Amino acid sequence: MYIILVYDISVKDPKGSGVMRKVFKKCKEFLNHIQNSVFEGELTEGQVMQLKYELSELIRADKDSIIFFSSREEDWLNKEILGLNKNAFTNLL
Repeated sequence: MYIILVYDISVKDPKGSGVMRKVFKKCKEFLNHIQNSVFEGELTEGQVMQLKYELSELIRADKDSIIFFSSREEDWLNKEILGLNKNAFTNLL
C-alpha cells in the first residue's frame, strides 16, 4: 500500500527535539523523506502496523501527532507540486 505520513511534534519543552529526531529516524527506516515532516512510500500492511507501533512508543499522545494517508498504490493518488520538487533530488541518488 502507498503511504504518506506527516507528523507534528511539539518542541515547546526540552524533550520535544529528541522526540522529533527519533520520529524522523524511524520514518526514514521505512519511507522516503520528501519534505520537512513528510514521508512517502510503498509498505506492506505488516510494515505499516510495525511502523505505527514503533512510532506510538516514541511520541507523546498529549502533545504530538502523526497522520497516515494510505492508498492502494501511488497511481491512485494525484500529486501536484508547486515550487521546488525536493523529491527530485533524492531520486538522483
